[in-house]
Amino acid sequence: MFIGELSRRTGVSTRSLRYYEQQGLLRPQRRASGYREFDESDVATVRRIRILLAAGLNTDLIREVLPCMADEGAILAPTCEEMAQDLKAERERLGRSIEQLQAAHAMLGSIIHAGGPATVRADCDG
Repeated sequence: MFIGELSRRTGVSTRSLRYYEQQGLLRPQRRASGYREFDESDVATVRRIRILLAAGLNTDLIREVLPCMADEGAILAPTCEEMAQDLKAERERLGRSIEQLQAAHAMLGSIIHAGGPATVRADCDG
């Protein structure tokens, strides 16, 4: 199938599909005319890529773990123990980032509510 068909079947833009190819996540065959030709298996690969992107992984890590991922219904499961360890490390990194964002969110809330609207100075233009 050509890139337009893969786009329609996956709901992913052709621009994103080209980017996935550029990042080494997809490897379509090339016809003599230069057109990309994708296999049926690429539909599932794009689905896996989208899940991993939504999980917060960058394309470098996705390129490493993608060959070791298997579909288990609506979720993915690692099939290589070393990849499971990489995913656990990434989850820990994301957890730390979430904690930092939550702390920043709470701090902004404290700052916003500290003075209340009655104490807003007239010289604050916002």
